Amino acid sequence: MFDPYIYDLSEVQAILPHRSPFLFIDGVVSFSTGKSIVCMKQLQADDSFFAGHFPERPIMPGVLISEALAQACGLLVGLTLKRDAAVPRKSNLNLVLAGVNMKFMTPAKPGDTLRLAAQLQKQYGSFFLFTVEASIEDMKIAGGTLTLAETMQSP
Repeated sequence: MFDPYIYDLSEVQAILPHRSPFLFIDGVVSFSTGKSIVCMKQLQADDSFFAGHFPERPIMPGVLISEALAQACGLLVGLTLKRDAAVPRKSNLNLVLAGVNMKFMTPAKPGDTLRLAAQLQKQYGSFFLFTVEASIEDMKIAGGTLTLAETMQSP
């Protein structure tokens, strides 16, 4: 199925602020500091979004696949900053999704295991540009580019 996690759910939650039902990463199977990450998400029949999208033929909404990929991107940045002690941080990282350019090929269904891959292409000041791909087994189901922007923390 897939390699054992090198970062499990507790380590993911130490970086990302998301929690169930809006955390779409179970663990990390591959990580290269400042370059790339591969995360996994097992889709369960009882995931809340399947109940209404669609009751007769449940599929994961494309916007949630994009969100899962954005979380993988944020995790790549967060883990990179955690590993790179040479980069001083005044506060916790706060990233928002600033741009999405995605194509969807095949729907994700209950029981599928999503492979979420992200590569950092470039950083422009507080903007991070990624190429991303979601796949099930060896079949690409979505791909494109995402841009995350670092914002100021609220007091």
